Amino acid sequence: MCEICDQNESRLSRRHLLGFAGLAMAGFAASGTFLTAPSPAQAAPNAIKPEAALKLLRDGNARYVADAPENKDFSAGRAARAQAQYPIAAIVGCADSRVAPELLFDQPPGELFVTRVAGNFVNDDGLASLEYGVKFLGIPLIMVLGHSGCGAVAATIKVVQDDITLPGHLPGLVESLRPAITAAIAKNPADLLIEATAENVRQNVAHLKNANPIISEYVGDGRVNVVGGVYDIATGSVNLV
Repeated sequence: MCEICDQNESRLSRRHLLGFAGLAMAGFAASGTFLTAPSPAQAAPNAIKPEAALKLLRDGNARYVADAPENKDFSAGRAARAQAQYPIAAIVGCADSRVAPELLFDQPPGELFVTRVAGNFVNDDGLASLEYGVKFLGIPLIMVLGHSGCGAVAATIKVVQDDITLPGHLPGLVESLRPAITAAIAKNPADLLIEATAENVRQNVAHLKNANPIISEYVGDGRVNVVGGVYDIATGSVNLV
């Protein structure tokens, strides 16, 4: 049987595995050792290779684009999810209300570990969340997900080009996005917003791949991969960058 078939079969039995593994995780929490990684002898439901996790996301997005989702019963697996979580991927997404990772990847609750901030960049708090997901939840894949028409990226472009000042705490957000926007401007692209959005994704992917001490180690030995994508709100498609 091929590897992808094995992974699909594994996924079909996740609800049953979640029930058993969830009881074990509940025991960890009760004993005050909830930060203890699962025993290697007990393979978690999300113990799949990064490429298999990426295939699950891409297949789910294809179903979303075709308006043929598999996931419609969101109460299924609720009891198991109350005990533990075994997400197949972490998503670094934008806070934009039109970007809903579980929907656009056609994944049920419990499959995606999502961190969101306007502009989908990684700061120290986001990095800590991802480190937790990788080390203690066994997440094999991280995707940095930008999207078309990103307001945070567009606002940063305006700040950089027109030297304006935004109110409140928005200047801090702009500073996090500025390196990608500056790099995109230097390329003199035909569409600056499109290029800046992709460049922001690429820079955050590179940042995560080299993030010491945890994620870089997992990336280095192949347990985790970090990829980037851009979601086209108009078509629903996610394209890797």
